[in-house]
Amino acid sequence: MNNVILGRYIPGDSFIHRLDPRSKLLALLVYLVIIFWANNLITNVILSLFTLFAILLSGIGFKVFLNGLKPMVGIILFTTLFQMFFVRGGKVLFHWGIIEISDYSLTQAALIFARFVLILSFSTLVTLTTTPLSLADAVESLLKPLKPLKVPVHEIGLILSLSLRFVPTLMDDTTRIMNAQRARGVDFGEGNLIQKIKATVPLLIPLFASSFKRADALATAMESRGYQGGDGRTKYRILSWKAPDTLVIISLLGLGILLFFLKKH
Repeated sequence: MNNVILGRYIPGDSFIHRLDPRSKLLALLVYLVIIFWANNLITNVILSLFTLFAILLSGIGFKVFLNGLKPMVGIILFTTLFQMFFVRGGKVLFHWGIIEISDYSLTQAALIFARFVLILSFSTLVTLTTTPLSLADAVESLLKPLKPLKVPVHEIGLILSLSLRFVPTLMDDTTRIMNAQRARGVDFGEGNLIQKIKATVPLLIPLFASSFKRADALATAMESRGYQGGDGRTKYRILSWKAPDTLVIISLLGLGILLFFLKKH
């Protein structure tokens, strides 16, 4: 659980750290769109090099990103193997029962694997270099045009901020509860799948209980301090869009155009 880095912020003064959080969120949205244009070897290599360059600019070691991917290995492998064994089409290389491996299924499995790793790496880069409060401010700022439509912009930003803030706390609580259960003789890795699922029940109940207790305490604290969001509330953190932010968005748009023309039609 300590490897989960979603919601964690690593302080720094790199080029990526200094970017406006709004540009990082917009860059992430553009990245999520153009990654689906990377459907062959050349486009995936170009996108991978771009992602590695962005990680290098952040000043955060590659080991941190590798550790962050470890908790997602199961989901990545399951999705990749599903694509490999059950996607039909192309020249059949192996067939046994309902399992069929073809050159097309291998290609699709490789694409899915690459997309998972790249999306997780880029989204992790955004969260590691941006504080949760800055991300919430960025979301609120980007959604501001929807205010006339009665969209609760401030509340959405607040929910995002609290969610990201308490992800590491929940992970720490999970680790603490697991250690306490192990001390009482619970083995979370023993037995078959059903037994492993049953072993998580002593973990989930206290985790939910502590989460609701913390949420109630937070609500009471905000209410006792007279918290009111929305109009009329001043901000301590002022967002400032600068030339490097524009450069990042233009670079990603240029990358998207390149991938679009190089993708396999």
